[in-house]
Amino acid sequence: MVLPERLAHFNRVVTNRVTGPFAGWLPGFGMVVHKGRRSGKEFRTPLNVFRTDDGFVVALTYGPDTDWVKNVLAAGHAEIITRGEKWRVGDPRLVHDGSRRPMPPGVRQFLGLVGVEDFLLLRRE
Repeated sequence: MVLPERLAHFNRVVTNRVTGPFAGWLPGFGMVVHKGRRSGKEFRTPLNVFRTDDGFVVALTYGPDTDWVKNVLAAGHAEIITRGEKWRVGDPRLVHDGSRRPMPPGVRQFLGLVGVEDFLLLRRE
């Protein structure tokens, strides 16, 4: 089970506007900067992001079919802003992992409660 579309809509309209200014600074949070596939417009999507040895991992709490994921996959790159630093990332890869291994242990347990098993891996360029 991924989080319901109604929650996604609420988060886009309310939560993202509140957390957006802080997402690029708080540990465990970040902002993905990406361009629309059709519009070419720049979007900034706040999300939970965690560092890996060669880049970042994002839990896809709304599944892999969200617009921001499709945009990043289509472009093949994006920017991640986290802890006040901006990183260019590329080689986006979708990973389905029921053990949730790409995530830190505490986060892994929480994601298990809501049934998240899809992740986006991004390498630093």
